[in-house]
Amino acid sequence: MADLTAIILTKNESKNIEACLDSIKGFAHRIVVVDSGSTDNTVELAKSKGAEVFTNEFQYYAQQFNWGINNTNIESKWILRLDADERFTPELCKVCERIMVKHAEDNVNGITMEAWLYFLGKRLKYGASKKRKLMIFKRGIGRIEDRKRDAHTVLDKGESISVNERFLHYDFKDIKSFINKYNWYATREMHDYLAFKNGSTENIKSDKKIENTRKKKFGIYYKAPRFLRAKLWFIYNYYLRLGFLDGREGYIYHYFECYWYRFLVDTKIYENETMDTEVENLKALQD
Repeated sequence: MADLTAIILTKNESKNIEACLDSIKGFAHRIVVVDSGSTDNTVELAKSKGAEVFTNEFQYYAQQFNWGINNTNIESKWILRLDADERFTPELCKVCERIMVKHAEDNVNGITMEAWLYFLGKRLKYGASKKRKLMIFKRGIGRIEDRKRDAHTVLDKGESISVNERFLHYDFKDIKSFINKYNWYATREMHDYLAFKNGSTENIKSDKKIENTRKKKFGIYYKAPRFLRAKLWFIYNYYLRLGFLDGREGYIYHYFECYWYRFLVDTKIYENETMDTEVENLKALQD
């Protein structure tokens, strides 16, 4: 068993939590669940699987996860960042455990991996389905960057290495929850964009590919014409990156992920700017 504490954030994850915890049984020495007020039996299920459950009011993901790092008495060498809808495979557990032992005392302070994304029950292979995360890091060196959306694990020093084995990501409950979640995400993405415009974002030290993706997002994508960029992003991922090869599920996923969501973010940015203009106009009239 690895010298590893897994932190999992939950709210109403009774559908996912048991399989998630089972996937790291015998791998993580300790499992911490930070719950934000579940009204189903998530907490009971987590405890029945041997997890320690803490409760904290949710503000946003980065704040909640970093609260878990700082307030759950972690003493292990390594920490695992895992979501309730994610699973580790036995092969991935073995590979990561070997790496953690080998690099316990050097400057390799993180492990990065990609996911097999499952959507509507189908494993997607093409387009924008690849999700890359720095998921394991040394205590006291790694944390989640303080962003409202798209928050990555960052390292204060050292470097990360990547593994070829993938974790599993079941990014779907039902279409209603999917839309509600992405509407919530879009608001936070809008706040991150405004922070970027105001120059208040940090340069992340994580995985090189993750760093390059962030640079392209703010250096290329957000410089393209508003609203049109959402359509271009869909075309790029669905056609040029072969997302259409994943069939009907691939089309639905790319429509929502690359077009609908990005269009919604642009709409919220536009709404925010319009409201600011209206407020300034009202102030001018009052003066």
